[in-house]
Amino acid sequence: QVRLVESGGGLVQPGGSLRLSCAASGTFFTINAMAWYRQAPGKQRELVASIALKGTINYADAVKGRFTISKDNAKNTLYLQMNSLKPEDTATYYCNRLIPPYISWGQGTQVTVSS
Repeated sequence: QVRLVESGGGLVQPGGSLRLSCAASGTFFTINAMAWYRQAPGKQRELVASIALKGTINYADAVKGRFTISKDNAKNTLYLQMNSLKPEDTATYYCNRLIPPYISWGQGTQVTVSS
């Protein structure tokens, strides 16, 4: 069973940057369109960014121009570069398939943006 492991979160001041990583076993990323999601306390999980198999990339309006999604198939790793972070970006970030059915959600990585 594929397991997704997110990492790279932390506490950062507004305007700062973080780079999140999502590791998976095998060739999972080469056969699935992938996405980053986030869930803030008391809110529903939302789609942040996605990358299709052929490379088409999309972002939620709230992060356009600040976040960059990428992947390294050779390393079986998905990335999310987050710049110009805002307090409203505070959430737990997860990776998973773009299109359901989702595989089991990992523990996510916590991002806290605060001064």
